[in-house]
Amino acid sequence: MTSSSHSAQEHVLAHYRAEFPIFAEKIYLNTCSLGALSTRAEQSVAHFHSMWHARGASAWYDVWWEALGQLRSGYAQVLNALPSEIALHASVSTATAVLASSIDYSRRPRVVTTSLDFPTVAYQWLVKQESGVELVIVESPDGISVPLEAIAEAVDERTALVATSHVFFTSGAIQDIKAIADIAHRNGALCFVDAYQSVGQLPLDVRSTGVDFLCAGGLKWLLGGTGIVFLYVRDELTPKLVPTVSGWFGNERQFDFDLREMVWHSDARRFEQGTPALSAVYAQLGGLGMILEIGVPKIREVVSELTGHLISSARSVGLEPKVHPDPDNRTAIVMVPHDDPAGQVKRLADAGIIVDARPGHVRLSPFFYNIKDDNVAAIEVLKA
Repeated sequence: MTSSSHSAQEHVLAHYRAEFPIFAEKIYLNTCSLGALSTRAEQSVAHFHSMWHARGASAWYDVWWEALGQLRSGYAQVLNALPSEIALHASVSTATAVLASSIDYSRRPRVVTTSLDFPTVAYQWLVKQESGVELVIVESPDGISVPLEAIAEAVDERTALVATSHVFFTSGAIQDIKAIADIAHRNGALCFVDAYQSVGQLPLDVRSTGVDFLCAGGLKWLLGGTGIVFLYVRDELTPKLVPTVSGWFGNERQFDFDLREMVWHSDARRFEQGTPALSAVYAQLGGLGMILEIGVPKIREVVSELTGHLISSARSVGLEPKVHPDPDNRTAIVMVPHDDPAGQVKRLADAGIIVDARPGHVRLSPFFYNIKDDNVAAIEVLKA
């Protein structure tokens, strides 16, 4: 199923749609689960494969090593961070495991999170409860957002960390992470933000927000696919944190192969673990290049318009998406309540439209490569 060429010109970024082969056959409204694969990412991975063919492991010492540095710099550019503040990981789970291992809970055993966060955010501390860590989950009154006052009430002088999301995967609502960082810091605690649902679709400046740690990666809005994420660690904190979960990439002298001494990197690389998956690195370099070329503010502008159109189209046929009431606090995650979300996802798939299901909801997530005709087609099927 494809849309007309006239519709394809309806916004200033619509021409990028041609770089995503999936649209030749399908309507793709599922970036929140997995960003569409671009020809740039494919070509970048093909370049990695050509180096592998031509040079084998010798490419590590210049070309591939340089690619890791290029990726750290690219991630830093998206965040207004320093490349020295970026550690590469395979998943948010491994990144948070290293981070969680480096925090002292002896005098501050409490970690505060919310009921709307993705489970990975809580799991690293949930499994530490038997060793004395106290996990506090702040509830949401409406299933859309969590009041700042409720978070502030949960944070006290015993709190080591506030760990929560920039955008809730459950509703697409944006949290004020600067206010949350301020709450944590007023009480002597640190602030960790899971920004997987925001980086790439929302402008984000880690300097102005004041967060201490932040994770995101290629899977969704950065168009890099699986197997590559980053952990941002505020520069001045790095020397104070010593992980107890590590790997050979955390050692500044890794090629000494000395198993008797761990010499930590002085920058965020001390939070890295093992050898990065280079196919994922190169796929992310391709996708990230497009994000940087367009600029996240322009992406936000276009996607906000598409999201507003999707919500109004749903409401016009009697559907009531679960979204934040303020458009400025919404993102491109639109949850449509349904008694049989899996069945609806299958109906949409049979019509050539790819979306996803979450408990009690069909989830649609437009991005800059979508057009309004995509929204109309999906709502027509849901209405029926």
